[in-house]
Parts: sequence; structure tokens; C-alpha cells
Amino acid sequence: MTEPKYSYKNLEAYKESKTLVKQIYALLKKFPKEEQYALCDQLRRAVISVPSNIAEGSGRTSAKDQAHFLEMAFGSLMEVDCQMDIAKDLGYVSSNKLEEVSKQISQVAALLSGMRNKCLGRSLTL
Repeated sequence: MTEPKYSYKNLEAYKESKTLVKQIYALLKKFPKEEQYALCDQLRRAVISVPSNIAEGSGRTSAKDQAHFLEMAFGSLMEVDCQMDIAKDLGYVSSNKLEEVSKQISQVAALLSGMRNKCLGRSLTL
């Protein structure tokens, strides 16, 4: 396999967020049909936004702009976390599956926070 053309593809946060996308998409296949255009659509948009914002931010030249897109990715990640919690409450996701997804969310959150702090030269977390 050839080297990725763009540097964002080498970022651990990008790779881990794509893993999260795959997890969510696999779970959505089991959601009830009536959620297809409601919670499923919202989850798809939110989870896709995470790696997309990482990629977009990596193309920005200023650290401030890069940090902004990492913050957007983090916000979308929190949206996914919220929606998965709701899906569990509605009985669409088991506690075990939610725990798996929550671990992946935590991992991506830590990576995004570290990247943002590096961009801004800070030691604060999101």
C-alpha cells in the first residue's frame, strides 16, 4: 500500500475516529426502521463530522484555525456520546455495546484534546 498523500491520514486521532465511524455504522444497521431518518441520520452526521473536521483542520495553516476544527470534531464527538446514551435508554443499544463505543469515544477525545493543546501550546483539556 502506498503512503497516504495527506498528513491527516497519519494522525492517530483520524485513524481512531474512523474506527468509531465503523462501530457506529455497524450498530445503526440494527436500529428500528422508524429511526432511519431521525436518530440514525443524526448519529451518522455527527460521527462522520469527527474525522472530517480533523482532516479539514489539518489543511489549515494557522494553529488557531487548526484548533478550531479540532474543537468542532470534539463537539461532534460529544454529540455522538449523547446520542448513543439516548439510544441505550431507548433500548436500541446494549450496555456492552455502549461501553465499547464509550471507550472509543474516550480514546478519540483524549487524542483530540492533546492535539488541540499542542496547537495552542497549552496544557488544558477540552
